[in-house]
Amino acid sequence: MVKEIERYGIPIVHMATITTISQSVGANRIVPTVAIPYPVGNPELGDREDNMREELVERAIKALQTKVEKPTIFKK
Repeated sequence: MVKEIERYGIPIVHMATITTISQSVGANRIVPTVAIPYPVGNPELGDREDNMREELVERAIKALQTKVEKPTIFKK
């Protein structure tokens, strides 16, 4: 699905815990997330969870703005 959407010129960011799966499905922009039960969250962080989520979203936005030729993992 990711490749088909990008074929129409719409950039996609695949946010996933297991980045090897993202690569195997052909995602070009991959943002690693936290854990399988809470990919973009961590309830144990309490109030600091918002900061973590904001950082993941900012990383995804940066990935959308970056031209890539092959699968690229956007880490910190």
